[in-house]
Amino acid sequence: MFERLKNHCNKLVNQFDTIPTDRKEKLTKISDYIQTKKDLNLPINLMYVCTHNSRRSHFGQIWAAVAASYFGVENVHSFSGGTEATAFNPNAIRALKEIGFEISTEELTENPIYKVAFGTKETQFTTCFSKVYDDSFNPVSNFAAIMTCSDAEQNCPFIPGVELRIGTTYADPKAFDGTAQQAEKYLERSNQIALECLFVFSRINQ
Repeated sequence: MFERLKNHCNKLVNQFDTIPTDRKEKLTKISDYIQTKKDLNLPINLMYVCTHNSRRSHFGQIWAAVAASYFGVENVHSFSGGTEATAFNPNAIRALKEIGFEISTEELTENPIYKVAFGTKETQFTTCFSKVYDDSFNPVSNFAAIMTCSDAEQNCPFIPGVELRIGTTYADPKAFDGTAQQAEKYLERSNQIALECLFVFSRINQ
């Protein structure tokens, strides 16, 4: 893992006590799902869902991959999707680059495809682009759906193939687009999602 990102994770894992108890109870359900899959030696598929698949759901996909790598949990595959496709938001990309991710454009279109690398190993990256949750890139069965926004939680009444559906919603940094707080709020949301993903994977027994 890139040294800057590893150091960032080292700081965050000392902040688990800042997560509210009721929040930890929800996150523990995700840990339990992962542990069950791991114990059965089955693939661990996690899909983070938000309306536009442009900010919070991508943060979830990326930080879940990082957290799994940080704690050495293998066979984890993280995805993201929305109720509609837009594009991976540039402000979210800037926040991730500031923390230490290396992000390159694999395909430049109105909805670009990005490679988000968090280390030098060939497995230490994830592919990000905006898509609906049932896009062919995403799993069709045997996965957990983690709802990252309240709109998606309310407007996705049924996701085919899901084994666990849970809402861990986050405030949308989009509200601060174009303001003096924009960069701060995107970093804040990224860090909150990172903290909670790290908490989830910290509970997995090897």
